[in-house]
Amino acid sequence: MTLEALLAEHAELEAKLADPSVHADQAGARKLGKRYAELTPIVRTARELEEARNDLQAARELAAEDHAFQTEAEELAERIPKIEERLTELLLPRDPHDSADVVLEIKSGEGGEESALFAGDLLRMYLRYAERHGWKAEVLDGTDSDLGGYKDVTVAIKAKAFSPDGVWSRLKYEGGVHRVQRVPVTESQGRIHTSAAGVLVFPETEDVETEIDENDLRVDVFRSSGKGGQSVNTTDSAVRITHLPTGIVVSCQNERSQLQNKARAMQVLQARLQALAEEKAQQEASDARRTQIRTVDRSERVRTYNFPESRISDHRVGYKAHNLDQVLDGDLDAVLDALAAADRAERLAGG
Repeated sequence: MTLEALLAEHAELEAKLADPSVHADQAGARKLGKRYAELTPIVRTARELEEARNDLQAARELAAEDHAFQTEAEELAERIPKIEERLTELLLPRDPHDSADVVLEIKSGEGGEESALFAGDLLRMYLRYAERHGWKAEVLDGTDSDLGGYKDVTVAIKAKAFSPDGVWSRLKYEGGVHRVQRVPVTESQGRIHTSAAGVLVFPETEDVETEIDENDLRVDVFRSSGKGGQSVNTTDSAVRITHLPTGIVVSCQNERSQLQNKARAMQVLQARLQALAEEKAQQEASDARRTQIRTVDRSERVRTYNFPESRISDHRVGYKAHNLDQVLDGDLDAVLDALAAADRAERLAGG
């Protein structure tokens, strides 16, 4: 769509949202509000650009008579290209899921107990990152390891308020194999080992629903358990759902009732099937597409956490920093900013 069309759409949405009758349909009003919020930064930047251009024209006309306005004209002439660049970036096609919340799964891989401990470290990193951003994080299900790590764990991360740049816009880059290099607690000789854990990220979206045939599901119930395997519930309230055509297994034991756990597990399954359908469509459209790595045992990796050197390296963009402790404590913004900037540059270049 052209800028003019987007400005017109924004004005139309503003008028609709001012009509009290529109809010009788809460779902419809929420959809209009989301679109309005997505367009607002574009409209604001377009107005800023128009105002700056008008001010530049006025300053140049005044400078012809009074040299004191020359400095203002030069400053405006320098500022306008930056506003134009910002507007160009805002007009790039958006990831339709950028405002979405996410389901994030962490799976231990090669490395046994050390890999499971690292999976636990990654979980804490994402929980701390969510906390820093004021998001709500909820562990839905997990399989503990003997030494206190996780063989696998699923967490839902939600923003408390809608934003065009939501949880997915930040965490979508986390999918792939994460590698750790350190001396494991089980290593008596002090040798550095390399192990890995896999991270998968799926957007949760209200607007898109994938048809799920109940006949394709196997639903099992079991007793919820906490860390170390101790029972935290005396009833069979935990739910495991297997989607037979794809083999996807989702379980949830965080809620108090079986019905609540089943509903939450179905939401996670919905997100995973939607992501699978989109990935398949992208693959059919382009074999060269970028994708997150779906298995932990492949040699490819997206990031390395090197403890002896306190170094974090993201191999996709060549990012390196020596602040591993801070990163594992949830200070992820610098590396995520680098990934977002590389993605933006590629889209600007038409990649």
